[in-house]
Amino acid sequence: MNAKTKQIVLPLITALIWGTAFVAQKGGAELLGALSFNWTRSLAGALALLLLIKVLERRSPAPEKSAAEKLADRRALLRGGFVVGTLLAIASTLQQYGVGFTTAGKAGFITALYIVLVPLLGLFFGKRVRMLVWCGVAIAVAGLYFLSFAAGGTPVFNTGDLLVLACAFAFSVHILAIDHFTRTVDGVKLSCAQFFVMAAEMFIAALFVDGLPLDAIRAALPFILYAGLLSSGVGYTLQIVAQKDGDPTVISLLLSLESFFAVLSGAVLLHERLTGREYLGCALMLCAVILVQLPEKEKRSREALSAEAGKDSSER
Repeated sequence: MNAKTKQIVLPLITALIWGTAFVAQKGGAELLGALSFNWTRSLAGALALLLLIKVLERRSPAPEKSAAEKLADRRALLRGGFVVGTLLAIASTLQQYGVGFTTAGKAGFITALYIVLVPLLGLFFGKRVRMLVWCGVAIAVAGLYFLSFAAGGTPVFNTGDLLVLACAFAFSVHILAIDHFTRTVDGVKLSCAQFFVMAAEMFIAALFVDGLPLDAIRAALPFILYAGLLSSGVGYTLQIVAQKDGDPTVISLLLSLESFFAVLSGAVLLHERLTGREYLGCALMLCAVILVQLPEKEKRSREALSAEAGKDSSER
């Protein structure tokens, strides 16, 4: 598979896996408590990524480091894993509880708001927010209104929509934390550590809330494995492979189709049906997600000039 094909096919497969994972979460929510579902799925994801790390280390052994450097790396990984794992546990718990009270499609689209929220939260860290982002926010708010509020009714979120919206905020903070820690820690190892941390925290919390419902866990095992192994393990791996040599703008746009696949899989597999008003809300939110990922005009110009210069160099 050449690089151009890879940067299109792999993100599409990833978006499909992540979108259909909302169906698995919906199925899991009907059989298992949110905390129990999350600790089991995160443990499955952690083990899948641990296996991936071992494979990658065999294929490309890391350069030898001193004992002091290894200790510093381990501490940084533990610190980062604890922070991002805790944030992921909060976001995933809000999402899993929310999915139990709304449709898989609506949950997918509302969760996708994190792509709009991330640059807005960046304001608190002194980052500039582009005009495209402000336009995206306005469109997303309109989309959320049509998606969540019935025509002529009182504009009040239902419980599921509100929980998933809170989850989108939590995911936004989680993404900013990952951006901070991946500057010093390997991304795959950080992801693996966060899933182990989440599994441990969710397991302790679940013991107090759900106990240890082994029968329910066995019944929900297909949903757990799909959400854990495929969504976390395979999906994350495909994203890494695609981003290695691909255009990040193209890849992020394709990954944003996760919300579209969430609605499609909810309709096909769960027979969920949205109203025309809700489909309009989905369309607006998808437009907002795509809009905020478009590169700036100046950046596009720089990339075009760079590509042209590279072409001239190769011809010489």
